[in-house]
Amino acid sequence: MKADPKGVLTGEHYLDGDHACTEGALAAGCRFIAGYPITPSTEVVERFAARIPLVGGIFIQMEDELGAMAAIVGGAWGGKKVMTVTSGPGFSLMMENIGLAVMMETPCVVINVQRGGPSTGLPTMTGQQDMMQARWGSHGDYEIIALSPASPQETFEYTIKCFNLAEKYRVPVLLMMDECVGHMTEKVVIPKADEIDVFYRKLTKLPPEKYLPYKPNENLVPDMIVAGEGYRIHTTGLTHDEKGYPVMTAEVQDKLVRRLCDKINKNADDIIELEEENIEDADIIVMAYGITSRVTIPAITKAREKGLKVGFIKMITVWPFPEKRVRQLAKKVKAFVMPEINLGQVVLELERVVCGQAKVLHVPHAGGNVHDPEDIYKVIQEAAK
Repeated sequence: MKADPKGVLTGEHYLDGDHACTEGALAAGCRFIAGYPITPSTEVVERFAARIPLVGGIFIQMEDELGAMAAIVGGAWGGKKVMTVTSGPGFSLMMENIGLAVMMETPCVVINVQRGGPSTGLPTMTGQQDMMQARWGSHGDYEIIALSPASPQETFEYTIKCFNLAEKYRVPVLLMMDECVGHMTEKVVIPKADEIDVFYRKLTKLPPEKYLPYKPNENLVPDMIVAGEGYRIHTTGLTHDEKGYPVMTAEVQDKLVRRLCDKINKNADDIIELEEENIEDADIIVMAYGITSRVTIPAITKAREKGLKVGFIKMITVWPFPEKRVRQLAKKVKAFVMPEINLGQVVLELERVVCGQAKVLHVPHAGGNVHDPEDIYKVIQEAAK
């Protein structure tokens, strides 16, 4: 393998989703990963460990997932773009320090290659059962960003998107892959480094004596510094003021937590990405994400061939949920159909937003493999009645 000076392995490659994720991270400028082996995500860090000496960077195998998440929080404050990788049980262990990263406003990327659960579940088989945990897994009020790829090509591209969003909004960003995509091998086209859109962390231009670590700028996100470069900083998981010092009052809590949420919610139009097909004349809209968005296509094609007016929304961004667009469409269509490889997670958010203006039908699947498209087609038929 020969990479350019920025670490980008350009050209056409035959990669699985896990390896494409590694290449996306390197292309985005990630130079520090801490992780702990867990199926089906280990291949991501195995490739990173092999590639990183070529471009300058570090991979550390930590003692567990708690330590891995803590390590990347520290690495980010040391000035690096950082990432960790996990699945199922490891994701659960990371939740406390994901909450810490939210409170400290630490840019970082967490890759979750989902498998069947709960507990140890199906280590080598697919699932989409961590989607609600991605949104609500840590305690307290906060907002998070999560994307879900449907192919190795998208895994490469969305990993870069994750880093860009993490750096722009100073927040943990989750790539919610699934085992099918992680182990699926397809052609991946990697552009030259200067053709890849990479967002660089906004560092303060203020002198040390005027800098406040948590004073927000116009998009509600504070500028950062690099620890050890002359700035005195204090950062903590406790409720804190703009200096970063703990302040145990309801007033400071309200101001801080509202801003942590608002910096995502008020920038939702910039964050949320969807792909739409045949929406204009649709009576029924199928919404899906990850591998399920591919499995859904034959069902939609068959339904349209039978004369049903079915549109499709592929969710690139799952969190924040595309409330604004769904509310617009709920006034116009008869029904929404959502297949997921779980027994009901993101569909609950769809039901909340639709709020009875249209029918919402779920196509559940307990995991292990993907849906039979015929099962999705049958629910589309039911929605049309």
